[in-house]
Amino acid sequence: MTSVDPLLTTARATSEKKPAKSKSWASIALVSVAIAYLALVLYIPALNVFMQAFSKGVGPFLVNLTQPNFLHAIKLTVLMALICVPLNTVFGLCAAWAIARRRFPGRTFLLSIIDLPFSISPVVAGLMIVLLYGQQGWFGGWLQNHGIRVVFAFPAMVLASAFVSMPFVAREVIPVLEEAGADQEEAAKILGASDWQTFWRVTLPNIRWGLLYGLILTNARAMGEFGAVSVVSGNIAGKTQSLPLFVEEAYKQYEGEAAYSAAVLLALLAVVTLVLKEILERKTRIKDTE
Repeated sequence: MTSVDPLLTTARATSEKKPAKSKSWASIALVSVAIAYLALVLYIPALNVFMQAFSKGVGPFLVNLTQPNFLHAIKLTVLMALICVPLNTVFGLCAAWAIARRRFPGRTFLLSIIDLPFSISPVVAGLMIVLLYGQQGWFGGWLQNHGIRVVFAFPAMVLASAFVSMPFVAREVIPVLEEAGADQEEAAKILGASDWQTFWRVTLPNIRWGLLYGLILTNARAMGEFGAVSVVSGNIAGKTQSLPLFVEEAYKQYEGEAAYSAAVLLALLAVVTLVLKEILERKTRIKDTE
């Protein structure tokens, strides 16, 4: 037995080393493929946008940012976000609380409705708004008789942006509420707190990171939406043109510098969103470990 044991030990050591080497090579290959893919579809195109925007220097870039149509597109995009984010925040909090704290018939159906903007094409969403509020739509005749214009105007753009950004707050808050449970809220009510006091002092502190995460994603989607807004807005420069629509129209009109300058702002919005997302994820991980 003493002569066999060293052989067995050597064989085992060799067998344990081989999978480790093969595993390391496999990891390197997978990481290389992922980096190459991201470089082709994300890093290189994004870098090219910045290079084109600043190809003639910072001066022309800043001049492009002062064009009247560009400024109007920025203003319209910000207004859309200022309306959509509070609306979807209120809806998301109400829906999340109802789903996480109550069991009722149709709960699964309500979850499916909330997730609908994730699965439906934004172009189809815009078409639905046109079919409802357009001149030939279900409510179009009544709206026209009362002098209310929805489609090819700002209200339809808000509706489209609100639809595509609807799920984010609810979907981020629901799991946080389910994980926190209702014990603290029930204890607060037993101690005499009103529903409003319970929400502000107990529920809101528990869900604040998930809520902020949902707000960031909602704002990014509302400001960056193209498909649904392009269908319902008419894309009229200086009137119903958001920033993403301005990029497309400027590029079609061979105004490449203006298009790239606007695209840089949208790219910076995405970068800010990612940075804030990472900060909130770290805050959440720290809170979970405490």
